Parts: sequence; C-alpha cells; structure tokens
Amino acid sequence: MISILIIEDEEPIRRVLKKILLEENKSYKIFEAENGKEGLEEIENNNKIDIVLCDIKMPIIDGIEVLNRSKKNKPNLPFIMLTGHGNINTAVEAMKIGAFDFISKPPDLNRLITSVRNAIENNKLKSENKKLKKRVNKSYEIIGNSKSIIAVKEMISKVANTDARILITGDSGTGKELIAHQIHSQSTRNSQSLVEVNCAAIPSELIESELFGHVKGSFTSAIKDRRGKFEVANNGTIFLDEVADMSLNAQAKVLRALEEKKIQRVGSDKNIKVNVRVIAATNKDLNKEISDGNFREDLYHRLAVILIRAPRLNERKEDISILSNYFIKNLSIEQGTEIKTLSDKALSLLEDYDWTGNIRELRNVIERLIILGGNPISVDDIKKYASK
Repeated sequence: MISILIIEDEEPIRRVLKKILLEENKSYKIFEAENGKEGLEEIENNNKIDIVLCDIKMPIIDGIEVLNRSKKNKPNLPFIMLTGHGNINTAVEAMKIGAFDFISKPPDLNRLITSVRNAIENNKLKSENKKLKKRVNKSYEIIGNSKSIIAVKEMISKVANTDARILITGDSGTGKELIAHQIHSQSTRNSQSLVEVNCAAIPSELIESELFGHVKGSFTSAIKDRRGKFEVANNGTIFLDEVADMSLNAQAKVLRALEEKKIQRVGSDKNIKVNVRVIAATNKDLNKEISDGNFREDLYHRLAVILIRAPRLNERKEDISILSNYFIKNLSIEQGTEIKTLSDKALSLLEDYDWTGNIRELRNVIERLIILGGNPISVDDIKKYASK
C-alpha cells in the first residue's frame, strides 16, 4: 500500500487532490496536514509515508522550509511541490533542494497522476538498488572468527570511514579483494563506484590508457576519446589489484595523480581533477621489488598509509570449518544441488591439509566435493578429490 501525505492549507485543494488520487488507485492511503508545522510532525512521526504533495505558500512554515527540514532526516522521501502560477522561480528553487517534481495549481489530473506514478516507480528502483547492494556486499563478506581475521575486520572498521590510502598485502587467494570491497562498502563513498583494475592482466603498453584514458588519435587504435578508470572512479574508490605489476612509467603517473589529485589522458596535456580514494593490493614483497628497481619507493610510501595483511589460510585453520560450511551452502545453491554435510573426520582432514592456495583453493576443493562426493562428504571423498 502506498501512503501519500498532502500538505496544503486550502481545504478545497486538499479535497480535490485526495479525490484525484483515490480515483487513480483506491488502495492509496491518504494523510492530510493543513499547514507546514502539521506536515513536518506527520513526516517525523509516520515512517510509512511514501510520497509528499506539499504546497509552497503556507502559513506558519512554508513548503520550502518543510522540504529543507525533511530532506535532512529523510533524504529519499520524494516531494511533489504545488505552486501557484506566480511562484515558478520558487518551485525551481525547490527542485534544486531536492524536490522530485512540481505541479501548478489548480492541478492538472494527468500531470498529477503521472508525477505520482513516477515517484512510486523511483522509490521501487531505489529499493531494488538497496537490495542489490546488500546482495553484492554479502558476496564479499569476510568469513571467519580467528584472531587474525578479527584483527583484519577491526582494522577495516577503523579505517573505512577515512580517506586514507590502503595497501593490502598477502599471498594469492587470501581474500585481498574482499578486504577492498569491505573497506569501500563501509566508507562514506559507498554510494559511488568501486572501480577495480587488475594491473597484472593489462599489457604494459595499455595500462596508462586504462588508468587515465586517452584522446582520439593518440595511438593507432584510439578511434575516439575514452575515460580512464581514475575518471570513472571520481568521488568513489579505485582498487589497484596486483599494483606491483604496473610499469615504472605508469607508476610515475599514478604518483602524480595521488600528489596533485589530477590526471592527463594519454595524448592530451589537459589536466582533469579527480577525487578518488586509492586502495592497492599485491602478493609480492614490495621492499624486495623496490631493492630490485621494479617499484618506486615514493609510490610505496604514498600507497601504504595504512597496511593491512591478509593472513594465509594455514595461519587461520580454526576458520576452515566455518568457511567449508559457508562454501557448501552457497555453492550448493549456486549449482542447484542438495546441501551436503561434512563428516567430522572429513573436516579434520581438511583442517590438516596444507592450503598453499589459501581460501581460493579451499573453495575449489569444496565445489569439487559437492559435485563428485557423497553425502555426507567422507574421508575417502577428501582423499580422492582434494589431493594435489
């Protein structure tokens, strides 16, 4: 059921609005307020309001003030402002503050219904987007209760809401990407994009174009202007995975972007301002890479404001039980198969296993056992399908 609040000091206008809305949909629940003060009280006390129709010129508190105050506490509540013909400039001001739409009085039937329908649809899209984000966040959940993983989670909660640059280190398969996603999702930038760049997967001659974009004609295949990842991530977060695989020339440009908060597209001398939080990750020993001349020391110090190390699975074997059951449940749903169980002896064998491939290897082994093993998964299944 959609609940609509009408804030209007003229009773005949309220009556007309209510009649139009109920003729459109008898299931609408209509609330009324005859001035801005009553309207604000209704908005503050009634969490079921989906849409507000609000007059601009009212005694006590006008519609602009009602809109302003409401947006502070309920920024996603859509306001459709009602205005007389002489108040168009004020209506435009309301749109700048965050009103969804404005309608001239007396209200046109089709115009009003269309605006209300659009507001309802907009609310649905926002709700679906929130659900999708929760689903995405769940897919990047960090599983485990070991001391080492709790320390990582605590560090994330401390640094997420800052703009500090973060360097995540750790072996392949330890979950560095999960850590990056958790930092972004808990940050003040989570309404914007987390843009991922796998520096190891991009040829050295293309990495600069990938990061900073290019202009048409700057090289043979540059047939049109293209934004780079730094521009796409503006006001959000960029995740430079396997940053140690970046060329020295690209490192110099990343360093400049961090220092000056601006970039240049390949083939252009025009500066573009960017506001990007940088999270980097590597499975290499950067101190050794610096000594070998493969990585810039000044860039290292720029990236490693906060260091987070992803522990190896062999260091957190007490998490193998919870991780195994988590993978069994989720991969079974994904594969459309029955949810199997692990025998106690099979679990003990997994806990004694040498997980050189870390969590990624455990996930692959569990997927194999779900497909090929029995139910419950036995010691024989482990020996047969989990052996190296």
